[in-house]
Amino acid sequence: MKRFKYLILGMVLLSSACQKALDETPQGVISGEALNTPENIDKMVISAYSGLGNDDIHTSFSLWPWGSMRSGDAYKGGDSPGDNTDWHSYELFSANRPELGNTDKMWYFLYVGISRANDALRRINQIDESAYPLKKERQAEVRFIRGHFYFMLKILYKYMPYIDENLPEKDYATVSNRAMTNDELWNKIGDDFNFGVANLPVSQDQVGRVTKQAAMAYLAKVRLYQAYVQDEQHNVTSVSTAKLEEVISLVDQVSASGRYELNPDYANNFLTQFDNNKESVFAVQFSKDDGTPKGRLNMGVALNYPMNKEFGCCGFHLPSQNLVNSFKTDNAGLPQFITFNNNDAKEGDDFKNNTFDPRLDHTVAIPGHPYKYSLNFVYQKSWARAPQIYGYFSTLKETVAPDDPSFQKIPPFMSSSKNFDVLRYDDLILWKAEALIKLNRHNEALPLINSIRERAINSTSKLKLADGTFFSNYKMDVYKPGTNCNWTPEFAWQALVWERRLEFAMEGNRFFDLVRWGIASEYLNKYFKEESSKRTYLKEAQFKKNRDEYLPIPLAQLNYSRDVYKQNFGW
Repeated sequence: MKRFKYLILGMVLLSSACQKALDETPQGVISGEALNTPENIDKMVISAYSGLGNDDIHTSFSLWPWGSMRSGDAYKGGDSPGDNTDWHSYELFSANRPELGNTDKMWYFLYVGISRANDALRRINQIDESAYPLKKERQAEVRFIRGHFYFMLKILYKYMPYIDENLPEKDYATVSNRAMTNDELWNKIGDDFNFGVANLPVSQDQVGRVTKQAAMAYLAKVRLYQAYVQDEQHNVTSVSTAKLEEVISLVDQVSASGRYELNPDYANNFLTQFDNNKESVFAVQFSKDDGTPKGRLNMGVALNYPMNKEFGCCGFHLPSQNLVNSFKTDNAGLPQFITFNNNDAKEGDDFKNNTFDPRLDHTVAIPGHPYKYSLNFVYQKSWARAPQIYGYFSTLKETVAPDDPSFQKIPPFMSSSKNFDVLRYDDLILWKAEALIKLNRHNEALPLINSIRERAINSTSKLKLADGTFFSNYKMDVYKPGTNCNWTPEFAWQALVWERRLEFAMEGNRFFDLVRWGIASEYLNKYFKEESSKRTYLKEAQFKKNRDEYLPIPLAQLNYSRDVYKQNFGW
């Protein structure tokens, strides 16, 4: 089944300043010039792909520490606030500082990925198309990868130095992170995906390579974020109708290709056997039994397994009580927009006496409920590492069962070769719905949001116990204007915001949605006030508006730049 493997190609850069005797290329080492052949350039492209999965336990390109843990959807977890203290500081916001090591490490890892892409592009650009017929296609693939890394930098740090393959390395130190405006940076990122739209094929022989539709989808994502115009203090000052129209057009083109559709069961998005299914628009490919000692595993989620004997470590990325409560539904099967958090669903009969959206049990490991749909592998309270601090819930989507073929222990940690979806078709559907609502075309958004809800309603076949009863008491319906709701522009927007939370809970998206919409401060400070009565360590948490929308530029990078870089507003 798998697949196009992302291999690491080692490189040794030799200095031209060395003495002539040292200019000899050592045996077993390939020189830079020797790489400039079609065969070796193709390996450089694969090396750029490899960078997509080169995160580690403290960075996580899945963005869960940055987009879930800081959003009210998840707690840090671990054995205490002192376990991985940088993450504790991020979760509380009030303790965040420019000198935190993970802030600098994430910046560094993303630029390593960009460096690989730029190096491959320099070599591709120099070779003649007659010798390398795939030149334009490979350029487009690598530019897509570069665009992906710059997109992550953009939503994390807002302002960053933009370096492409045409800039000599000796000039890197002269590039300011303020050389371009906010909008200019979005356009530079968009240019890479635009190139992909023009030069990528609609399909690839090797699964895992990017396609024209993936480039269209990522460009739509860029334009959606760019549509929410921010000032220097990170306030959303306006919304660009032209950018929203572009989002709709791009999503429509992806849909018209006929290559993508929603999985019939929501669960399929989170099970290894359904990797690279028709809902997956672009995914990072991982591998096992590939000739390396432990395989090429998704180490960015390696800390997120429960503390039971089958796994062993480490209990991070835990669903919040607020998130669990948000899955509750009312008598009509719709979200409890106002009252969802009035009482807590914690355990046992709480999940029978209340009614829920089925996506709850695809997202949250609950004591007494089967783990990853395995009826003989039931999640226990004893699996929680620090329940007195973080409660008993655990994360589900990014993990696998211990008997899953993709599972691999790498003591004391563990992970799997399950794909990580960067772009899914359900995301595209809700981007279009969001754009339509913002354009006051909310009636056109209704069937899109309902298509996501309809799929969730029908995603219960894996949520049945041996006696035929369900894990929880599910009651869910679509929106029916005039029957169970009044589909006004205001209600439609509320429904969209809620739907994105439930559909992508624990997937690293939520914080960036809140910032894009300009509601992060209001939303998170309300969450901290309510949730701190249940999780006392949150009493010190506070989101500072006009500062915490973005991470600070790492202090180490400011120092290295010798004042070329400028700190973000508020820091």
